[in-house]
Amino acid sequence: MAAQKKYNEEFQQEVIRKERRKLRARKSDKFTAWFGLGSFGLIGWSVALPTVLFTALGVWIDGRWPSRYSWTLMFLVIGVCLGCYNGWFWMNRERKIIEKEREEGSDE
Repeated sequence: MAAQKKYNEEFQQEVIRKERRKLRARKSDKFTAWFGLGSFGLIGWSVALPTVLFTALGVWIDGRWPSRYSWTLMFLVIGVCLGCYNGWFWMNRERKIIEKEREEGSDE
């Protein structure tokens, strides 16, 4: 019986935490569906833009100074790597903001 009582108390606390989080989310208009779609767009552009720019630079270099190495491919890889790092940076930043807001909200 003691284990059941402990389980019930933990369950109640979990329900209370989730309900508080839901109420905070309803009060805050920041995290809407449009916000989520905007985040996908931000990540997409943060990867696509460096990739396209570096690839264009590689095409320009290959057109001006032909060599046995493909600058287009090298700059394509560099652009993708920088873009992925940039996307990771933005996602990590948003994750830290969300975690901070959750921690501040759990003190209530």
